[in-house]
Amino acid sequence: MQFIKPDINVDFVGKRKIAFTVSLAMIFMSIASLVIHKGPKYGIDFAGGTLIQVKFTQPVTVNKIKSGLAAIDLGKSSVQRFGEKSDDEYLIRTDRSGISSEGYSAKLQKALKTSTGTNATIRRVEIVGPKIGKDLRGKALFAMFYALLFIAIYISGRFEFKWVLSGVMAGVLMGAVYLLSIFDVSIPILIVTALVVTLVLFWVLNLKFAMGAIVALIHDVTITVGLFSLFNKEFTLPIIAALLTIIGYSLNDTIIVFDRIRENLRKYQKNPLEIVINRSVNETLSRTLLTSGTTLVVVVALFVLGGGIIHDFAFAMLVGIIVGTYSSIYVASPILIAWQTHGKK
Repeated sequence: MQFIKPDINVDFVGKRKIAFTVSLAMIFMSIASLVIHKGPKYGIDFAGGTLIQVKFTQPVTVNKIKSGLAAIDLGKSSVQRFGEKSDDEYLIRTDRSGISSEGYSAKLQKALKTSTGTNATIRRVEIVGPKIGKDLRGKALFAMFYALLFIAIYISGRFEFKWVLSGVMAGVLMGAVYLLSIFDVSIPILIVTALVVTLVLFWVLNLKFAMGAIVALIHDVTITVGLFSLFNKEFTLPIIAALLTIIGYSLNDTIIVFDRIRENLRKYQKNPLEIVINRSVNETLSRTLLTSGTTLVVVVALFVLGGGIIHDFAFAMLVGIIVGTYSSIYVASPILIAWQTHGKK
């Protein structure tokens, strides 16, 4: 199926400076939000504590719920509406763990009934200890880092036939990261440093296709995480799953474009690189928009109709698909031109 004319010639490459400016602005906004909020707003999965979902038989106010929580000394807690307003459901988050006993649940229900004047039903209780939350944060960061590293090996091997070189580089990086993690180095700082070193090695070893793909993926993840911070949404394990899905989805688009660039570089050897890349992007445009469009329809349906449990996951996917499609066109491919401009041929 092709709804875009095969001879279309949109000047994507000519607008790359504008695209880079937009991308840098979004990344700066994301990093600024993370710095201001002192990192993502971790959910129970990563921060530890207890999450309680409560349903009331009649409408109540947040202040009355907090009064009931104060009466039983629930610790530092927050209350947030869950689902539609007519559902009268709320999420209670507290930094205390180990409060799921039946006796404590009954005590909580009684306190909420006294403060709100209506019956409360506890729908679910999730508990994560602080040490487990810290371990999960570290494993989530390592999962994304190793995913990017193995992607770099694949891209280098497929497009530049440097399987051994990229494999040795990845092995050394993984070994260094593992050794440093043993010495209790801060994991976020460790991963950021490892990514910077990885990009430097790509430049030194002339792995331009891997550089383009990884820069685009870092771009997608940073903006998605930044928007979560900007909208004060919780960062949980399902969001990590969404980020890994976004990485795979964005990479798929990038590989399609890179594959066409490689074919056209052989076919049009006398043409300038800018023309070859722009032609390749235009030739794959129909496929890119069709794939993104159909996937977006499903994700929008999940976002609108999926309910509160899956809402944040769907939001992450929604942002990731849009940003991932954009980066495949305006970030990954133009990196090759930037590489040539600075003398890497």
